[in-house]
Amino acid sequence: MTSLIDIAARVREARGLAHKTDIAAAVADLGLGDSAVPVGDDCAAIPDGDGWLLFAIEGFLNDFVEADPRFAGYCGLMVNLSDIAAMGGRPLAVVDAIWAKSGEAADPVLAGLREASQVYGVPIVGGHTNMRTERGQLAVAILGRAKRLITSFDARDGDVLVAAIDLRGGFRGAGLNWDAASGAPPARLRGDLEILPELAEAGLVAAGKDISMAGLIGTAMMLLESSGCGGRIEVDAVPCRADIDLAKMLLAFPSFGFVLSVAPEKVGAVLARFAARDIACAAIGTVDASHKMRLWRDGEEIEVWDFSRPFIGCAAKGMEVVA
Repeated sequence: MTSLIDIAARVREARGLAHKTDIAAAVADLGLGDSAVPVGDDCAAIPDGDGWLLFAIEGFLNDFVEADPRFAGYCGLMVNLSDIAAMGGRPLAVVDAIWAKSGEAADPVLAGLREASQVYGVPIVGGHTNMRTERGQLAVAILGRAKRLITSFDARDGDVLVAAIDLRGGFRGAGLNWDAASGAPPARLRGDLEILPELAEAGLVAAGKDISMAGLIGTAMMLLESSGCGGRIEVDAVPCRADIDLAKMLLAFPSFGFVLSVAPEKVGAVLARFAARDIACAAIGTVDASHKMRLWRDGEEIEVWDFSRPFIGCAAKGMEVVA
């Protein structure tokens, strides 16, 4: 069993976590702190009538696009759908931007995008194409709509951290991509994503994020920082199959995975919604006012991050940070 010290070290050194820290510089350079639309959520939430338009974009690592182009294309749509769901929304449409050395090189990426569009029933309505460039790249943007929001800013001291992960899959190759979507029935995949807007509209969840390339702990860190809170995760409570290394699962980028901040009296109802669809879900920790992220196991506790040092730089207003 990997020690808690080693788990904390692996989290701090993870490539996905390093990429997320880059966000802080971009937020500062763009002067986004006083934006009319709060920055730090999985999507920009723009008030629109009796709800919100949700607008997001995902860019993909060049080495991922090169090594697994069809799956990269599929992920182009799939991970954007997770962003929309994480905000309590439903998707409307996507656009893509693809760069490739040739049409032949672009074919598998486009095939993956097309497959995901058909599987999830979300149309691709346009984009940008360049098939005369030196290296392949991919970015995909999405538009959605929510009646009631789940945000990154509404975790509260005393909430319970809940993790929901579809464990009906496996790691793709030697990397950290956990794929529970390939080959799964389309109706199941669509129905699973519907859980999140249903939770929002039922008033059961107001804060959460989808688990990103930063892994479960890194995603929880983004949520806590944006809400101006701290928290503690009990690592052995995280959903994980017996045949999978827990330390690796904590760093995984799952095709379906969410960290939610839930009022204690609503936890049972939230767990039941996921269990009804055979998705692993558990209470894994608590939110507090410490402004620190800690890991806990068998009476041992280790600090992973102190939010007085910016992580993604989207701390709630009024929280003192050290640049």
